[in-house]
Amino acid sequence: MVDFDLKKENDAEGGEEVYSKAVRAGRRTYFFDVKATRNDDYFLTITESRKKLGKDGNFFFDKHKIYLYKEDFAKFADGLEEVVNFIKEHKPEFFMEQEAEATAGELSVDEEFEKL
Repeated sequence: MVDFDLKKENDAEGGEEVYSKAVRAGRRTYFFDVKATRNDDYFLTITESRKKLGKDGNFFFDKHKIYLYKEDFAKFADGLEEVVNFIKEHKPEFFMEQEAEATAGELSVDEEFEKL
């Protein structure tokens, strides 16, 4: 049996969710959602979500979404790779900072063993 609310959400966005990946990046969260059409074609939605404070003092999520269709996957991936490589070449420190932050909380195998 299909949950009506889930079906309604899927129909509103045009597809059934196949795979999802959330990436938390500071104050933003990016959602990469692979969805399937009725013909079993895949498309991708990329959503940026930011928690904001409204004028009434309540929090809300400001969301921006793009849809990427199968005929554009390769060109999109090529374009993204090209601009990321450009940034890596001209501002490598941007990536070094992120790598340092990502590994700052990681323990070595020896440190993990010592914790046991």
